[in-house]
Amino acid sequence: MLHKTRGIVLKTTLYSESSVVVQIFTEKFGIQSYMINGVKKPRAKIRMNMLQPLHLVDMVVYHKANTGIQRVSELRPSPIFSSIPYDIIKSTMAIFINEVLYKSIRQQMADDHLFDFIFNSICWLDESNEQNVNFHLAFLLKLSRYLGFAPSMQTKSDQSYFDLQEGEFKSMLPVHAHYLEKTDAILFISLFASPFEKINEIKLENKTRRAILDKILIYYTLHTASFGDIRSHQVLEDILA
Repeated sequence: MLHKTRGIVLKTTLYSESSVVVQIFTEKFGIQSYMINGVKKPRAKIRMNMLQPLHLVDMVVYHKANTGIQRVSELRPSPIFSSIPYDIIKSTMAIFINEVLYKSIRQQMADDHLFDFIFNSICWLDESNEQNVNFHLAFLLKLSRYLGFAPSMQTKSDQSYFDLQEGEFKSMLPVHAHYLEKTDAILFISLFASPFEKINEIKLENKTRRAILDKILIYYTLHTASFGDIRSHQVLEDILA
């Protein structure tokens, strides 16, 4: 049976000389693996450049329950990106965000709210005319809400530490190393709470941006099973520097 669904490309793996297996977070079925044949042929209807990380697609797919690899009947970019593939900062951010998504939602079932957040955030990044050097920080913090570990914004005047393990402000210094002191904690929560349109108003030096990103990745490691190491953020930090 054929189904129409939107999708977000996460990972493409070569299967043969002209075939690939693509993992796509679909609106209708959650994360699925699709075999696509002939992507490298000159007249291929579905080409490799449509299957780059974080590309947004409209699909017509065959779907069989309890089947490991599904099949695609039709696939096309929608919307077609106007800036992400051509802007070095945006394209590097996309690679980094894609790596985090792949490691944090790999078993994800269908989830309309999560899908819409990711889809609409990527569209916003592509359409934005500003250099949004804080976008990846804000995106990951906002994403945590949909993954079930949003930081608490409640704080009292005597609470000077944000405990990354507990996800909340504390009065006493935590006994572990996973915390933020108040200055960085305020930036952390501001990035979480501010709409994307306002994140450039949060001024961060490169050193501070690196430090907060490192803490966000620790936050994900603490709250996401088998999260592992993220490698692409080093390239992103070099680009932003």
